[in-house]
Amino acid sequence: MFHGANCSEAKYAQSNKDFINKYSIALKEASETIYWIKIMIKSELVSKSKFQNLIEENEIIIKILTTSINKLKEK
Repeated sequence: MFHGANCSEAKYAQSNKDFINKYSIALKEASETIYWIKIMIKSELVSKSKFQNLIEENEIIIKILTTSINKLKEK
């Protein structure tokens, strides 16, 4: 999951807008991660039982990032 790198990079953002942009990229990547996991499950490359936790963790990350982005936009 590469979205952690974007959140880490956001610590050194040059502005609030840049910070939001980095978190938005992380949000898109978290969503993409779920997409690819579901493709692998549907293609039977991996078992759902082994990857369901990753989907659930990414859904939590998406909620956190969405809330953070919305709060930052309110400022």
